[in-house]
Amino acid sequence: MTTPFPFTAVVGQDDLRLALLLNAVSPAVGGVLVRGEKGTAKSTAVRALSALLPEVAVVPGCRFSCDPASPDPACPDGPHETGPGAQRPARMVELPVGASEDRLVGALDIERALAEGVKAFEPGLLADAHRGILYVDEVNLLHDHLVDLLLDAAAMGASYVEREGVSVRHAARFLLVGTMNPEEGELRPQLLDRFGLTVEVAASREPDQRVEVVRRRLAYDDDPAGFTARWADEESAVRAQIIAARALLPSVRLGDGALRQIAATCAAFEVDGMRADIVMARTATALAAWAGRTDVLAEDVRQAALLALPHRRRRNPFDAPGLDENKLDETLEEFAEQEPEQEPQSEDDDPDPDGGPDGPGGGGGQQPDSDGPQGDDAGAQPEAGEGGEPQPSGAGSGEQQPVRASEPFRTKALSVPGIGEGAAGRRSRARTEHGRTTGAKRPQGALTKLHLAATIQAAAPHQLARGRSGRGLVVRRDDLRQATREGREGNLVLFVVDASGSMAARQRMSAVKGAVLSLLLDAYQRRDKVGLVTFRGASADVALPPTSSVDAAAVRLESLPTGGRTPLAAGLLKAHDVLRVERLRDPARRALVVLVTDGRATGGPEPVALAGRAARLFAADGVASVVVDCESGPVRLGLAGQLAGELDGTAVTLDELRADSIAGLVKDVQRRAA
Repeated sequence: MTTPFPFTAVVGQDDLRLALLLNAVSPAVGGVLVRGEKGTAKSTAVRALSALLPEVAVVPGCRFSCDPASPDPACPDGPHETGPGAQRPARMVELPVGASEDRLVGALDIERALAEGVKAFEPGLLADAHRGILYVDEVNLLHDHLVDLLLDAAAMGASYVEREGVSVRHAARFLLVGTMNPEEGELRPQLLDRFGLTVEVAASREPDQRVEVVRRRLAYDDDPAGFTARWADEESAVRAQIIAARALLPSVRLGDGALRQIAATCAAFEVDGMRADIVMARTATALAAWAGRTDVLAEDVRQAALLALPHRRRRNPFDAPGLDENKLDETLEEFAEQEPEQEPQSEDDDPDPDGGPDGPGGGGGQQPDSDGPQGDDAGAQPEAGEGGEPQPSGAGSGEQQPVRASEPFRTKALSVPGIGEGAAGRRSRARTEHGRTTGAKRPQGALTKLHLAATIQAAAPHQLARGRSGRGLVVRRDDLRQATREGREGNLVLFVVDASGSMAARQRMSAVKGAVLSLLLDAYQRRDKVGLVTFRGASADVALPPTSSVDAAAVRLESLPTGGRTPLAAGLLKAHDVLRVERLRDPARRALVVLVTDGRATGGPEPVALAGRAARLFAADGVASVVVDCESGPVRLGLAGQLAGELDGTAVTLDELRADSIAGLVKDVQRRAA
């Protein structure tokens, strides 16, 4: 068995370690989501936590870890008699991103259930994680149907396996810990809210601390057992502190003043629902117990807010997470002043609105957030200083500064024609694990979704030959039929954006970025992968390889410079190469190319003909495509429409992206593909 890296040997990452320890003290806090770049000890710290957890008492022989003091009356291995039980270490169960539904919730033998009426059940990872830790690395990449099962178990504290009227239920209360790299995509809001706390981690920029990280890691790799032994005293001290804090926790008093601060803070940051208030209260109580106190102080409430609210506050998908700490301090100070006397009128008439050194936030609220608008305005000054006059076609050899995107708007969905078999999503039709039943087939592997009527129809003709004599139906494995279902899949939406001089007029490029940002927002909601190819000057670049992080695409788009000639063919060829590589990596995911251009092609010999030949490569591969025509002015050449014909795709203007007339776009794409 691998020796885990000691928890106390992790360098820095104070917020991460505190959040994990608070959940060890009070599992009711609800788990931790750890967000951060790769290589920041996220997984190392989580795995190290399990060694610090106190042992748990279980019923001997129970596969579902029932508590001997209060066994689950509905346990599939029960009923159990109350008794002393046996002690074992707390488990940390890892859920792989590619796990199947049966591996997560358990497998039910459908054949025995139908033929014999026996509930032959093999527990899954949810049963193993009961009263322990369920750890999901790269939780943002987890398939949607597994996310749904996790949500149900986290909400009800139990797992249900139901197949055609046969059901098994067992307790599943666990500490949910997930790690993720935001660059690879965000979490669904429903799952995000299930994590009690969230922590942002990043690698230290201090050379001395980085040196210490490398030194400890090398020492651990050379001699894991010896390195762990050197940290045994520190590990024992933390374990003892967890046990003491757990014992003190029931005695901690959460006063009315602290409750008012919690409620006021949640209201000030406009969080949805009441879960945030409850999580903050539990976190503040755990913080007091961890510090060895029986009263919750304002500093506990402030720290609880920093851990429990960043992922719950209302924000747009492309907004950075986090809290305005100045606003947090002001809210806590205001309600701390009102609480002791409970006077009807506010006492905020102090001439010093910034508060004195007795503010509850300490030094944490001194970031210059109030300067934010000034910084934004400063960034906008170069845009105002440059003229907005359009340049002639093909002109603009000099590079211009990036312009801001116009306000995003709601778009109608674009979909890929036909039926795919890609990852679950919300864009195009696909054969999926979940959705409406469309037919039945013989199972290729393990049976997951039984089609009962088709199974009975297959077994019925053979009953006499099989010697059926009783009421039960004689069912064999060859009779079983798998239900085929149709749902929605996520696609790869590859944006190919013209950033040449002909697009560089400020008003036009601002509108173009706004349109692409709107389509990115749609891709975020439909759980697509996105990529970004830009072309300008003499070449094309992959600004963002295909990824699940729509936020990263929005950042690249915002900083996109413009100017130079229009190498349209180079942009198309680069996009074709990106799709070729991505088909090798993810062959089941279908692509939708969104080409944003005015259709002009300049630079090099025969640029228009070369662009046409490049476009026909997409048509030959059957890639669905949409050309967003950015041509403006009273005289229109219609070049984007001609390009859409070469792509065997559809052209739509920027104005049509906003209008209901885009509803006919999907039908047009499907008609051309038929």
